Amino acid sequence: MSIFRRALRQRRAAGVSRRFLFVSYDQLSDAVGPLSREDPRTLGIVLVECPEKAARRPYHKQKLALVVANLRHFALEQAARGVDVRHLVAPSYAAAIEAVVKETGPLRVMRPAERELRRELAPLVARGALEEIPHEGWLTETADFVESQRGPPWRMDAFYRHVRRRLGVLMADGAPVGGRFSFDPENRRRWPGRPPAPAPPTFAPDAITREVCDLVDERMARHPGTLRPEALPATKKDAERAWRWAKRHCLPAFGPFEDAMSTTSRGLFHTRVSPLLNLLRLTAPRVVAEVAAMDELPLQSKEGFVRQVLGWREYVRHVHEATDGLREIDGERQPSARAPGDGGFRTWTGQRWKRGAGGDGGSLVSALGAKAPLPPVYWGATSGLRCLDDVVRAVWDDGYSHHITRLMVLSNVAMLLDVSPRELADWFWVAYVDAYDWVVEPNVLGMGSFGAGALMTTKPYVAGAAYIDKMSDYCDGCAFDPKTTCPFPSLYWAYLGRHKDALADVPRMRLPLVAESRRGARQRRDDAAVFERIRRALARGERLAPEDDPSIKGRRGSRRTSAPGGTRTRSRTCRRPAS
Repeated sequence: MSIFRRALRQRRAAGVSRRFLFVSYDQLSDAVGPLSREDPRTLGIVLVECPEKAARRPYHKQKLALVVANLRHFALEQAARGVDVRHLVAPSYAAAIEAVVKETGPLRVMRPAERELRRELAPLVARGALEEIPHEGWLTETADFVESQRGPPWRMDAFYRHVRRRLGVLMADGAPVGGRFSFDPENRRRWPGRPPAPAPPTFAPDAITREVCDLVDERMARHPGTLRPEALPATKKDAERAWRWAKRHCLPAFGPFEDAMSTTSRGLFHTRVSPLLNLLRLTAPRVVAEVAAMDELPLQSKEGFVRQVLGWREYVRHVHEATDGLREIDGERQPSARAPGDGGFRTWTGQRWKRGAGGDGGSLVSALGAKAPLPPVYWGATSGLRCLDDVVRAVWDDGYSHHITRLMVLSNVAMLLDVSPRELADWFWVAYVDAYDWVVEPNVLGMGSFGAGALMTTKPYVAGAAYIDKMSDYCDGCAFDPKTTCPFPSLYWAYLGRHKDALADVPRMRLPLVAESRRGARQRRDDAAVFERIRRALARGERLAPEDDPSIKGRRGSRRTSAPGGTRTRSRTCRRPAS
């Protein structure tokens, strides 16, 4: 018998009449719902581990261990409170519940956040085996989304202002504290190495966590990613410690450097609490309330954090529900992939991942017709582009990188190469420890790839070398110089040239498209040639080098190196390009 099974048996509640609740893998909290207010001695919960779901996609090992370790610790925590805990391992969640209801009668369930789970449980809800009750972990309601919008298209800033007003968060006398709803313009500084970025917290894995890690290593050996037990916040105490660390060490400097990127600190001042929020180990109402009440925090840091959790996180959830997971846009049903990861997943050896059972493969929405496969660099091949290689390495090391690296490096490169939005979304889904369908699909299909067009965002977030050079130290020491040899500027112009007709009605793209229209015929041919050369090389998993580009004709940019603390040295030929 496993260590976990023995521990759970020792805490098994006495056999009295209970009212049972099914608790999904991402609702591991007794701070909301029936567990927060009903006598634990009258409650029972059903927790399910589903190996088939874990095998459905090549999920990062760290993500699998995080979910299972938290689920098992939550089981023990609730048993210690006096809750009757039924822990099952089953081929599906529906099969587990079917078996339990024969003994317990109908179960309650807070509405699952993930569409994939809702679809699986829908037949049980329809015939009364499951009673669906509201999910109490959210900050906002459907009415907030509907009342704040005129569309589709939808806009986050209108939603954010509406819910700030309704909830009174960072408001005084009906006006936003500081006179503005957003301090985003102040949150775009490049990090100069000061103040020092904090090291991420570590946690001492107990016997239960170590057992889970051994299970993942043994039974899920084919899955990618590094498994780091010391980086797993697995218990309620771990979650509290992670939140204390975030408030003390990250939030004071979070605002100004929210958009900065660095090779010396992968997370900088980002709190890294999104995995715990998405498992409900920390709740959004609580963290927003606590941050809003921190008088010692600079307002731009306070508002920046609130905007991420109260604004964007809640907004994408509503978009996902309103569009049935981006499957229905403007009243039109979008085509869907046949199975999870259909055509996209590869292991380290280049073998296609066996299609998982359960669910469809998700929306194939692609407003610009992008359909190229995801290049091997996203699975660990080396591209020679320092920004891309560094961020991908961080993801497979940690299962994490912060939101600007996700948007302006990983998604940006994929857009420049016309990668399929579906393949990119599936990759984010498996690679990140905080990724679930409700958050990853609108973020990637809607924003990161512009796959849904202007449905939920005002433009494609596509950029050349200037933005990355301005906001990071990635260009320092890279084989490519952002001013002379980097392919990103040509890829950017080629992207605009290919998609100018589709983007003509996007207001925020008018100036870039005017600039593209002024490029000469030879410049356009060179841009297109760079796109084809880079696309083919990366598709073959080849490493890029400046000398491979025939258009350079011997030009050399001065290579740069990073000085300690993130400062840069550069020759006179390497002036920063305009952002």
